[in-house]
Amino acid sequence: MPGESSPAGKHSGPGSAPELRASHADRDRVADVLRIAAGDGMLTADELDERLEAALTARTRGELAVLTADLPDTGGRTTAEAAKVKDVIRIQQAHSGAVERTGRWVLPRRLELTVQWCDVTLDLTEAVITHDRLRIDVAMKGKTLTLITGPGIDIDIDGLTLAHCRLEQRPTQAGPDVPATLRVEVAGHKAHGKVVVRPPRRTFSQWLLRRPAASPSADA
Repeated sequence: MPGESSPAGKHSGPGSAPELRASHADRDRVADVLRIAAGDGMLTADELDERLEAALTARTRGELAVLTADLPDTGGRTTAEAAKVKDVIRIQQAHSGAVERTGRWVLPRRLELTVQWCDVTLDLTEAVITHDRLRIDVAMKGKTLTLITGPGIDIDIDGLTLAHCRLEQRPTQAGPDVPATLRVEVAGHKAHGKVVVRPPRRTFSQWLLRRPAASPSADA
């Protein structure tokens, strides 16, 4: 009789107990496997969200095993070691259309931008965060590099050298209780054009809600 699957996706022996209660450590291990799989392109953003939610609410090891049964084993490596298998996105573009990463895109551990005279927009507000740190290495000339942030996202641009380039940085409004979920370290060289770090623009309805009420008419 085939063995049951363990939380890491490996098959266990005949003496295993799939109905054993799952611990916090079991759930964390499965969440790590799922994040690594998403970073390697094996899971879509929606699949990652769905499986992470199921992992965090799983009561037994058997429930956890189902979530990783169709994923390759990490070979017992730690999360950091497994993530090195494929953790870099390289974007190279010159004198062409704009580069945009928006919506539910999966963040790598490192992003390399080698771009000339093309606008670049990296919207992090809905991105799938697979690591707590993202490094962006920039070799860019001309046009605008735009980083759109949200609550809990910390942008560090101290390592970025600017030459004939303007910096516009607008803070994200976040409450004191919002935890930091992602630290973005931007380094390299940006010549000409500008760098913009800003929160997402308000929708029309949000703008209306924040608009001061009109004062009553003197004829009223």
